[in-house]
Amino acid sequence: MMDYIELRAIEVGKYIIDSKATVRKTATKFGVSKSTVHKDLTERLPQIDHHLADEVRDILDINKSERHIRGGMATRQKYLLLHRVN
Repeated sequence: MMDYIELRAIEVGKYIIDSKATVRKTATKFGVSKSTVHKDLTERLPQIDHHLADEVRDILDINKSERHIRGGMATRQKYLLLHRVN
């Protein structure tokens, strides 16, 4: 694996832990795709730093369990805003 990929995987993992960010927000921050972030976190990071990968996995599991709530709240905000405009 290239050095810059390993460094990116570690940086992405640390960012997720520090900010408890989602994969989508992390991808935007680092200027890469969601697929790249996901691959860095689930495939590459465990090979590089198993302890860091375990911490990241915990946060990803939390985000996954809450995503339906976030989606519902975003939809609610969208329609509240549309209702206010009309």
